[in-house]
Amino acid sequence: MTARDWIDKDFYAELGVSSSASADEIKKSYRKLARENHPDANPGNASAEQKFKAVSEAYGVLSDPEKRKQYDEARSMFGSGGRFAGGGFGGQQAPGGFDISDLFGNMQTGTGEAGGGLGDILGGLFGRGRSGASAGAARPRRGEDVETEIRIDFTESIKGATVPLRLASPATCDTCHGNGAKPGTNAHQCATCHGSGLVSSSQGAFAFSEPCRDCRGTGRIIETPCPECGGSGVSTKTRTLTVRIPPGVEDLQRIRLAGQGEPGANKGPSGDLFVVVHVSPHKVFGRSGNDLTITVPVTYPELVFGTTLTVPTLDGKVSLKVPSGTASGRTLRARGKGVARRDGRTGDLLVTLKVAVPATIDAKARKALESYAEAIAEDNPRAELDAMLNGAD
Repeated sequence: MTARDWIDKDFYAELGVSSSASADEIKKSYRKLARENHPDANPGNASAEQKFKAVSEAYGVLSDPEKRKQYDEARSMFGSGGRFAGGGFGGQQAPGGFDISDLFGNMQTGTGEAGGGLGDILGGLFGRGRSGASAGAARPRRGEDVETEIRIDFTESIKGATVPLRLASPATCDTCHGNGAKPGTNAHQCATCHGSGLVSSSQGAFAFSEPCRDCRGTGRIIETPCPECGGSGVSTKTRTLTVRIPPGVEDLQRIRLAGQGEPGANKGPSGDLFVVVHVSPHKVFGRSGNDLTITVPVTYPELVFGTTLTVPTLDGKVSLKVPSGTASGRTLRARGKGVARRDGRTGDLLVTLKVAVPATIDAKARKALESYAEAIAEDNPRAELDAMLNGAD
């Protein structure tokens, strides 16, 4: 993508958010649009695939705070065609003797000259920073990071797993190997900008630099583009990766796969792939940090007299002693039956006891319960509350 392309595109509109949207709003909108337009969900739909590429490109810029800042600053200065927003200065010197050429200081011109200012803004976006090196647009640039999502079950999140991941994303073109030219042909240096990707023009006493229109800011001319990627060196491919899920991974945790993101430009290194893990809830167990949790129903006599309970774990079962006189809601701890930690230690299984109240009882049970109620009639568990109520009266 050239500097002109980046400035002219409205990434906020692509994601359907305002320019003041928060990072969370941008991420939420991207995930929604990416799911709706993913090639796997729309096989053969060229329009959906194009939209998927557009929102991925927009998110790649707006999700990075530094790139978003540079993008906003560049768009506030430029409008369509590389002119200053609002129509420019019309070739006149700015008030106070401000030298407009300072804005373009570190952006290399077609003559190989360099300076300061706007190069600092556009340099981060288009690969030309303070160095003003002769490499210009042909400088290798790191590819964008890519984010995708997978879902695993609860047990896999605790014990770890190896999961195949099918991913449709930009990758180095297999036909031209990223060169952009049809096999058997080669790209050559642009004669207009001499490979810098930028050309200079004058308005009165001032010189301006903008992306070369002949090579679209790449510094290279491809006479015969690759038929697969159209000269970009990148094509969308469906590939299968093997993702190693480490033991103890938590819901919404991100796993980084280095070098598995978008390929870099001009033979630059590839970006990274970040896999967001969604953990399906378990029907019995819960999780609190490195501890597993479970709620076990018990009867009232079991709490009164005490008992020994056998409860399940992810590896089998464990027996726990319930002391006599235990209150409902008490939590017992089975040590070492939780989630394995990275430092070698293991969390615990927290067992919460809850009295099970029957919805109905037979005549024999009712008679026994009535006799028990008469026996403890004088033992009022709400005595303190009643005293407070009577005092209030």
